[in-house]
Order: sequence, then structure tokens, then C-alpha cells
Amino acid sequence: MAFIDYYQVLGLTKDASEDDIKKAYRKLARKYHPDLNPNDQEATKKFQQVNEANEVLSDPEKRKKYDQYGEHWEHADQFEEARRAQQSSRPGGSSTGGGDWSAEGFNGDNFSDFFQSMFGDMGGGGRRQSQARFKGQDYHADLHLGLREAAETHKQTLTVNGQNIRITIPAGVAHEQVIRLKGYGGQGVNGGPNGDLYITFKIEEDPVFKRVGNDLYATVDLDLYTAILGGDVIIDTLGGKVKVPVKPETPNGTKVRLKGKGFPVYKKEGEAGDLFVTWSVKLPTQLSDEQKALFRQLAES
Repeated sequence: MAFIDYYQVLGLTKDASEDDIKKAYRKLARKYHPDLNPNDQEATKKFQQVNEANEVLSDPEKRKKYDQYGEHWEHADQFEEARRAQQSSRPGGSSTGGGDWSAEGFNGDNFSDFFQSMFGDMGGGGRRQSQARFKGQDYHADLHLGLREAAETHKQTLTVNGQNIRITIPAGVAHEQVIRLKGYGGQGVNGGPNGDLYITFKIEEDPVFKRVGNDLYATVDLDLYTAILGGDVIIDTLGGKVKVPVKPETPNGTKVRLKGKGFPVYKKEGEAGDLFVTWSVKLPTQLSDEQKALFRQLAES
């Protein structure tokens, strides 16, 4: 895959401060957020790249390695170990080029050349040793879902670093839950395995239901007459509408539990949490004179 310059993604230069990175990320994340660009694959791709760039550049240790090793920053420790091994294998521990080796500006074009010099002809009568193999870079992406989307098993197509990946999302995924797709990261080096793709689910808040674990909570309006006399109320659940009986003289704020009507349990088909409904008794408004008179009679009695 083509190298992505994280500084360029955020519109910054290498001397950008931590505050510059934070401001640039917030601005671009808002601009390309999927909720503001529905069905725009290009915006989704840019949003994922912005998140990936921020994850690396906002971390001082990762940024230091990235500045030195570019797209291969995740192999920084391996590079240094290989360089030290080469130096110690030569008489007097000297390096091939003299002085300290630097990977500043290192990129995919000279990557193979570097390993050729590190693990190719190491002396000893022209004997050539095999090149070292390294796992490819791991990728990280956020996937935003509505609560109702997360409650159903469905398929989605992600675009990560220009690659379309179709995945099946099981019902019941949690906010900030991370899954790994093995082999969908960066290409391996010298025949090494590809990196992995880590997807973090971001579950958006729902206007009706609040999720706590596998349980759902909702507040439902209840008219005064039903609260006093009792009756049935039709309410919405994730699985459709259900009829809920209301006892006579139900106080405002009464909570009832609907067993098994909550959020699906992850990878346990047929299991779900509970739905807790809180009744919000609403007083009647715009009463006629006759209706007001009836309430006065009740008050006097």
C-alpha cells in the first residue's frame, strides 16, 4: 500500500506542536465525520486517515519513531537491534558506513536496500545470509454505529488505507469494543506476515434508549387518566411495539421491567438484557370549563 504522510493528512509540518496537532485533528474530524457526510466513501476514508494520523502523532513516543522511520516506525526497535547486530559482527564493532546510521527520510523506496545492506553480504567469503522478515504495520480504525445498528447483526464495508473490507458485525457490540482482523494491516517485509487491522466500535447515543451493559432504559409518557384508572400502553422496543399493562393509581416515576426486551448479548443468539421503563405522568392541558369543574368536584370530595 502507498505510504501515507501523517503530517500531510493533518495539514501540518514536522515542527508542529502538540497543540497544533490537537487543533488540526479536531477540525478535520468534524469536517469528515460520517454523521455529517452520510454515504460519502471519500469522506469516510479521510476520517479514518485523520484518526490514524492523530493516534501516532499525538503520542510523543510513537511520533519520535515515526519522524525517524516513517511508515516503518512500528519496526523501530527491530531496526536498531539489527543495526547493533551488524556492528557487533564486524571487526572492532564498526559499521559499514562509518559513524552513526540515521533513518531520517527513510521510505519504502530504499527499504529493501537497507535490509540488503543489513542482512545481505555480511563478509565471510561472500557468504550471504537470508533477509530478516518483519510483520507489517498494524492499522487502527474507528467504526461509528447507531445503537439500533449495533443491536442487529449486519454487514458493512470499511475503507482502510484505500482498501475496501467487508465485515459482518455481530449484534451486541459494545462502545469502545475492539476487534482484530488478522492480516488486513500493512504488507509484511521480506515475506513476513501482514499486519492486523484493529477496529474500535463507537456506539452513538440513542434519543430513546440509554444502554447500560445489556440493559436498556427509557422514559415513556403516561397520561393522567391511565395513571389513575389503569390500562394498557403501547411502547417501542428494539424488537418492535409491545403492550404494557399499567396498574391503577400508578405514581409518577414508577419503573417497570420488561424482561428480555433490552440489548442483545454479544455472540449469544436469542439472549438479551432487560428494558426498564420509567413512567412520566403528564398533566392534561387546555381543559374545558366542564373538565375543570369535574376536577373541582374531585378536589372537594
